[in-house]
Amino acid sequence: MSGTILKVRDLHVAYGRVEVVHGVSLEMTQGALITVIGANGAGKTTLLNAIVGLLPASGTVELAGEAMTARPLESRVRAGLSLVPERRELFADMSVEDNLLLGGFRRPARERGESLDDIFARFPRLHERRAQLAGTLSGGERQMLAMGRALMARPKLLMLDEPSLGLAPLIVRDVFHILTELRAAGVSILLVEQNARAALQIADYAYVMELGEITAQGRPDEIARDQRLIESYLGFGRNEY
Repeated sequence: MSGTILKVRDLHVAYGRVEVVHGVSLEMTQGALITVIGANGAGKTTLLNAIVGLLPASGTVELAGEAMTARPLESRVRAGLSLVPERRELFADMSVEDNLLLGGFRRPARERGESLDDIFARFPRLHERRAQLAGTLSGGERQMLAMGRALMARPKLLMLDEPSLGLAPLIVRDVFHILTELRAAGVSILLVEQNARAALQIADYAYVMELGEITAQGRPDEIARDQRLIESYLGFGRNEY
């Protein structure tokens, strides 16, 4: 791993007059898997949406040394930011393959074909269901499809919002195993998760977010040993991985 892929400095995000993210700063190295964990309502989703450009924000966002702050959503996506949202937002009436191809629509046809082959090799279940309508997939398969569609664009940074939400424990394990494989393949990943135990087991570095602020950060093993965080915010006993 080398070089800084994402740098966020003093980010403030408001809904109307109500500020919900207060001066957040974070940084991650290329090829790393970084997690932002915290309770529901901490501002984690708002943070991701601001980074990708879905919400207006003050402060600075840099991707691989390029300033993103003044760029609209489309420009940030072209620059290499890719977000898998909590609701996955698939096209239910389109096939698995067509959903994937839409993820790489800006790229030349030959490159789309190569990426499609890569995605099917990484997600064999999607290859089995390539002609199936996305709306008929299971929850775990929909999450894999959402991840695969994002990867079709070959992003510099893959951001995921609560990928374990609503999934059975065995499926959560599969999804997090896929994330470790992606990280091993050199994909830079920013993971927002409420399932703190699962996220800390695979992350290189962790930030804890509470009420719109970063209240702790450090190596995952350090965060996992902090009794105050365990009892107050992380809820380890409720989400086993």
